[in-house]
Amino acid sequence: MALNKFLVLFLIHIALLLNSCFAEDPFVFYNFEVSYITASPLGVPQQVIAINNKFPGPTINSTTNNNVVVNVRNKLDESLLLHWSGIQQRRSSWQDGLPGTNCPIPPKWNWTYQFQVKDQIGSFFYFPSLRFQRAAGGFGGFIINNRDIIPIPFATPDGDITILIGDWYTRNHTALRMALDAGKDLGMPDGVLVNGKGPYRYNDTLVPDGIDYETIDVHPGKTYRLRVHNVGISTSLNFRIQSHNLLLAETEGSYTVQQNYTSLDIHVGQSYSFLLTTDQNASSDYYIVASARFVNESRWKRVTGVAILRYSNSKGKASGPLPDPPRDEYDKTFSMNQARSIRWNVSASGARPNPQGSFRYGSINVTEIFVLRNKPPVTIDGKRRTTLSGISFVNPATPIRLADQFKLKGVYKLDFPNRPLTGPSKMETSVINGTYRGFMEVILQNNDTKVQTYHLSGYAFFVVGMDYGEWSENSRGTYNKWDGIARSTTQVYPGAWTAILISLDNVGVWNLRTENLDSWYLGQETYIRVVNPEKTNKTEFPMPDNVLYCGALSKMQKPQDVSFATSIAGNRSKLFITVLMLASILLPFR
Repeated sequence: MALNKFLVLFLIHIALLLNSCFAEDPFVFYNFEVSYITASPLGVPQQVIAINNKFPGPTINSTTNNNVVVNVRNKLDESLLLHWSGIQQRRSSWQDGLPGTNCPIPPKWNWTYQFQVKDQIGSFFYFPSLRFQRAAGGFGGFIINNRDIIPIPFATPDGDITILIGDWYTRNHTALRMALDAGKDLGMPDGVLVNGKGPYRYNDTLVPDGIDYETIDVHPGKTYRLRVHNVGISTSLNFRIQSHNLLLAETEGSYTVQQNYTSLDIHVGQSYSFLLTTDQNASSDYYIVASARFVNESRWKRVTGVAILRYSNSKGKASGPLPDPPRDEYDKTFSMNQARSIRWNVSASGARPNPQGSFRYGSINVTEIFVLRNKPPVTIDGKRRTTLSGISFVNPATPIRLADQFKLKGVYKLDFPNRPLTGPSKMETSVINGTYRGFMEVILQNNDTKVQTYHLSGYAFFVVGMDYGEWSENSRGTYNKWDGIARSTTQVYPGAWTAILISLDNVGVWNLRTENLDSWYLGQETYIRVVNPEKTNKTEFPMPDNVLYCGALSKMQKPQDVSFATSIAGNRSKLFITVLMLASILLPFR
């Protein structure tokens, strides 16, 4: 044991020396042990997915251009992938952690992700992407700080606080999955969690006694950065803090024009940064509320998350009614107008592939157009499925990127239609053929009865327009061609459309999906394949050394093969990672 400790210290010393001597961009290193634990966030014991025995998982803290290394040990009883939502994985869709790009990590195996958070800043999160596992947890925050030489467009906050909100069921993810497989709807959630905890007992009838709730401690006269993420399943949430304004500052990697909101709708998969100034008299604690939107509010009252904001000089507990949500149950224009008010701060400094203020997206010629339409679930071959443009996506046994690498035929079809199909819906592995360095316009038309949010891996797209009704060519006259926000996840209201513009400068295979977990699970997604005809490591990194094989290539996978190094950052970083991994083997997980 003493020898092991000596070796660990020696190896870590070597790793730190290698990092300081050779790495142009620093490394941050994390060990994630993913396992089940029992928790009772809503007062009912249930199985949840924890990371290092924590639910939610730890926050990854990095800085622009850092190399992030996450060694994942899968202690679940089923395969696992972790997806880094909003992290663009420049030149490396190999690390995206989705079934279109990666083979899953089998139970009891280790696998190491390594990627660079190149030219990004902002607030993101990670989660398990397979088999409805996000409904059981496994999620956590992901921060990318500005480098010191790049100023932030506001005074340095006195604290940085991550808040994860989301709807929650007391059934575990396997039971929810079985319900969907049986053609059933999930029904109303059992509650809303704030940082993995249930609601404060603001109402003795609605909230049972004994539930653990989240408390956020602050000091008076300070300003805090709140990074709020909706990591839930399918419910849009309105976020607000009693008696306080929320000054919006950033969303998913883009600084915004700073505006105060008394509350903001945060849709599934979305992330926002607010500046909160603790300027109240602290006569009592204050409610932090995340309540369901666009529902029958009298029936959904229990689907409300309530945490506590506690000043250090607070004079008592929070009491009384919760702060009111927007009074627009039958008027969706308020929420849409609020979304339109979120604008990009084009003068702020910040890392991005094209320096801010110089990328005039409104004057770039569109090279390809896709109208993607979703609708309520349909029955295809006796199964309840969801669709995009009449196609319900089927994940292939062999990931698309791996099939391309080994030139396998018949794994997928490069034939996703530019316009919705007019015939019967079908189940296909149909992929969008994106043109490298093209400029794509995508219209997301939501003909369902609930809000859908859409996410695109690999990119920040420009949200240039949204409105109710059917999109038409004339709708372009309403586009914001100057300061539309650049982000990776956007909402599409029921009976409405949202238009986004994408500069296809990142080679790889990138997932375009609804973030509503039930709709995603049932097939509402596709991938955009972007290939540089000229093969070069300058636009895409080589396949990592530790790649996993499955499907048609499963015979290439060595049993219990645990490779720790990757080829992404060259031999020096491989040595650095290998040394760290040796240390992690000798030093057991805590």
